[in-house]
Amino acid sequence: MSVDVTARTDQTSDPARDPARDQGSPAAARGLPRHERRRLVRQDRIAAHLAELHHIELLLAEAATVVSAGWVQHGWFAVADERHGTRVLSAHDLDALETRPVTGACLVGAVVHAAGGPPSVQTQLVQRALDLTWHTLHEDSHRPVHWCPAPPVRDAHVRDLTRWNDHPKRTADQVATLLEDTARSAAAQATGARAAL
Repeated sequence: MSVDVTARTDQTSDPARDPARDQGSPAAARGLPRHERRRLVRQDRIAAHLAELHHIELLLAEAATVVSAGWVQHGWFAVADERHGTRVLSAHDLDALETRPVTGACLVGAVVHAAGGPPSVQTQLVQRALDLTWHTLHEDSHRPVHWCPAPPVRDAHVRDLTRWNDHPKRTADQVATLLEDTARSAAAQATGARAAL
């Protein structure tokens, strides 16, 4: 009686099926030296940051398009209204957005609208897009961006952006340009992050 050894399948001896050989597996990570595990964790963080910067860049470009189509001051959004033509909405009457199309937005409102509207206000994407917008407006481009300011600081930054938008001499072109500059800043941040890989 002979045994056909070629018919045996030992999954652990097949490198393609060995989970410990999969470099992304926890088992493989445990077998790596500490410095290599740290390097991989750092790479993962940078890759996640790059993905986020890409989404921020796209969001800000869309926000610039929103402002170019219609810009408002002293309110978040403008909506089409049958009786008045256009109605400017503040934070207190945003429920009107559910039934009327947005025809314009302020600086902050444009970022929120580009991200999907008021339900997206508290998302990390919107918050970080606003962080970068404030940084682009108020800080030297060579200084690092403070991505996670304390909530009161972040609120103060949003108020700064709102005051800047509502300045009597502000123009729609200036607001759109700030959003475009911030989108370019996101791309520059991504270039710097790639260099660290």
